[in-house]
Amino acid sequence: MSEGFGLVVRFALCDQEAAAAFDELCATTLVGIKAAEPGTLTYVVHVPEGEPLVRVFYELYADRAAFEAHEAQAHTQRFLAEREQYLAGVEVTFLNAISGKVAVQQ
Repeated sequence: MSEGFGLVVRFALCDQEAAAAFDELCATTLVGIKAAEPGTLTYVVHVPEGEPLVRVFYELYADRAAFEAHEAQAHTQRFLAEREQYLAGVEVTFLNAISGKVAVQQ
């Protein structure tokens, strides 16, 4: 399975107020992702059970070029610039697909 490029990002948020503002920033960013990024196959924000100040992103792109196109978008640049004020920490894990099942794009 040579197609697909993904990442998991774990964000630790400063407090409940920061979490609410971060969630709003995510919602605004997702509007742009849905409208302008055909190479972004999956972009999901999760709250781990029992960790209300943590957000985990799962992102899957058609390929590395699609990820780079995502990073260059104005809505993504805004997210990257504004998120820092809400964060206590961040961990990024890049993923290269080797096997699995993916949904067929229509």
